[in-house]
Amino acid sequence: MTDRPDNVLVAYFSMEIGLESGMPTYAGGLGVLAGDTIRSAADLEVPMAAVSLIHRRGYFFQRLDAQGHQSEEAVAWPVNDFAERIDAQATVEIEGRTVHVRAWRYRVTGESGHVVPVYLLDTDVSDNQPWDRTLTDVLYGGDDHYRFCQEVVLGVGGFRLLRALGYKNIRRFHMNEGHAALLVLALGEEKLVAQNQADSLSNELIETIREQCVFTTHTPVPAGHDKFPGTLARQVLGDRWWQLLKSCGAGETLNLTQVALRGSRYVNGVAMKHGEVSHSMFPGYPIHSITNGVHAITWTAPSFQKLFDAHLPDWRRDQLSLRYAVSIPASEIWAAHAEAKRTLVEHVNREANAGFDRDVLTIGFARRFAAYKRAGLIFQDLARLQQIVRAAGPIQIVFAGKAHPHDREGKDLIAHIHAMRDALHGSINMAYLANYDMEVAKMFCAGVDVWLNTPLPPLEASGTSGMKAAVNGVPSLSVLDGWWIEGHLEGVTGWAIGDRVESCMEPSGNMDACHAAALYDKLEQKVLPCFYKDRERFIEIMRQAIALNGGFFNTQRMMAQYLHNAYRLVGEYVRRG
Repeated sequence: MTDRPDNVLVAYFSMEIGLESGMPTYAGGLGVLAGDTIRSAADLEVPMAAVSLIHRRGYFFQRLDAQGHQSEEAVAWPVNDFAERIDAQATVEIEGRTVHVRAWRYRVTGESGHVVPVYLLDTDVSDNQPWDRTLTDVLYGGDDHYRFCQEVVLGVGGFRLLRALGYKNIRRFHMNEGHAALLVLALGEEKLVAQNQADSLSNELIETIREQCVFTTHTPVPAGHDKFPGTLARQVLGDRWWQLLKSCGAGETLNLTQVALRGSRYVNGVAMKHGEVSHSMFPGYPIHSITNGVHAITWTAPSFQKLFDAHLPDWRRDQLSLRYAVSIPASEIWAAHAEAKRTLVEHVNREANAGFDRDVLTIGFARRFAAYKRAGLIFQDLARLQQIVRAAGPIQIVFAGKAHPHDREGKDLIAHIHAMRDALHGSINMAYLANYDMEVAKMFCAGVDVWLNTPLPPLEASGTSGMKAAVNGVPSLSVLDGWWIEGHLEGVTGWAIGDRVESCMEPSGNMDACHAAALYDKLEQKVLPCFYKDRERFIEIMRQAIALNGGFFNTQRMMAQYLHNAYRLVGEYVRRG
């Protein structure tokens, strides 16, 4: 199937998409998930096109000083080395000005050769005023005004650009998070013009929009849902469009999640638990669940790719076949892991002069640094941690991740990790890798021995880093939240920190102290003895992580669920050319 516009049935909109490490068009998990989704769509020959922004200055380049104080720099990258500029343009109206939007096309090619085009919107056009030319520069940068204008470009400009390119047969518009919610407005305007109706969206018209739209929400954290003052929205959009938004449920405050919910037939969270939490946040809407996954081919280390190619010849085409990893000899799994670990240890020692040892149990923690992710939980009781190491065996810990430039707590956490590194010098080796990106993540997720995850429940929507680890045979040691509730089998795919029915939730309970104590107990009594004294058992856990979690928590399975449950296009895209 080609990527001709008349073949495409699904349009996927996301504010960030992780395509390559050299393209700073993503900030973290949301963007990497979007990239994995598109890669699996290409593998499965889904007739899809994707839309995002070019982000000429990226999210930011992270620098850390010796004490772990983060500073940010704009990213300079050669756009034309990665994508081709296309001739088609569209326009949007912002504060009464006409803003021209062009695009760069990046082609994602699947295993069979099928292409999913990604259109990266760009307002750096000579016809635009100077400030408007910066609207596609910085991912999640600027103030509310800048962000809202960016979201006009994404939702409205992206829709109009697809139409200008000849995408007339799109059956489903998928909004990956609320950033693209103004797409609902663009669809409504098109229908009003086509039907020569007045400037308000009737319930009947909204129902026709809903039939075309799918919305995935990714966060149970209220701050993660974009809200803007109604006065700002009216200023940017003008009176007519503001009235259209009001018919979609906008009030004094414009909540784009509410607009997306109102305008979508199918809404889903990104794990079973997250679907429940989202429904409690937005009780007026039926919210389903499609648990996230990862693109296994992208995140599998070269040594494991070689191993799977030898034993599971269909795994690239059918990632469910990773379940047959149960038949791979333990010695070969350990050899593949040793190679991946050597790559990581050499990188850590080269970058951080950390003195890491390939024979020492290596714990990895890498994600966006936000307070609720509790990166410092393992350091709650340094004396206990040091006693565990003396009694049960040595550990070394590697951290990575960025804090949002305006997140003071997240930045303080990074500095705290550096302080703990210095405090534990001589007893536990630690390293912090700056400027975490997709390339480093591939080494990181495959090379550690145990993946640590300590979110404050129920604030982890899904989490995909542990899934990346699992396809490389790395078990998780994690709080039961997000995807791990579904992927956890105690002592089989990894270990839980705390209980699913959380005893720490009692009024007298201190969840941090409770989870830290549970983490220490599990390290001392289960993880370290298994690694150092029962290596056969540890390798069996690695094998089950691949078979049970790698075989299920992948975007190939996820995309099949979107096709069947959300897009309802199974059987409708029989090869069209």
